[in-house]
Amino acid sequence: MDALTLLKQGGWLMVPLGICSILALAIIIERSIALRRARVIDEAVLKMIARYAGEESAERALIGCQRAHGAFAQVITGVITTRHLDHAQAIENMNAVGRTQVGRLERGLTLLEIIAAISPLLGLLGTVWGMVKVFNAITAQGLGNPQVLSDGISNALVTTVAGLCVAIPALVFHSLFSKRVEELATEMQDHATRFILHLNALADNASVRKR
Repeated sequence: MDALTLLKQGGWLMVPLGICSILALAIIIERSIALRRARVIDEAVLKMIARYAGEESAERALIGCQRAHGAFAQVITGVITTRHLDHAQAIENMNAVGRTQVGRLERGLTLLEIIAAISPLLGLLGTVWGMVKVFNAITAQGLGNPQVLSDGISNALVTTVAGLCVAIPALVFHSLFSKRVEELATEMQDHATRFILHLNALADNASVRKR
């Protein structure tokens, strides 16, 4: 039995299930590319903050972050821009910028979660609707033709199968992407926090030299 025949058997509910499958596939492909570590945490930015030597490095570092790509570059830009704040305020600012960037990393995951939740329900709705038609056919024709009953039940179950085929990959990738975002957010926070401590140490050393 080919795919087109199955789609016809599933009825009109195969249309929203098809839309869900296309959306899920698009999100999975896009997030698979966007959540690669190299795209989120640019190695050039890591090298730059490792070489950061004080105020003379600030302008060059900001230019480097502007040229770089990824969420981490934006976090470091925020840290450098507010480097004159005290430690508590710098941490608070870093967390605020980080939350914004994490929100961007999570783009599409809510929709993927919704697709994973509603696809089985759409499939179940199709099955229930199909069973209603089966019982109507039995009422009209009786049980004299078992073919009517078996074909009707088979058609009714197509949407459940389709719903699960959409929901299972969507749920798996949602979990994987959520874990990936969490790992990247933790790594960005660790690097940024160490950089803030480094900035504080440089500022303290500069104050001592002025005395």
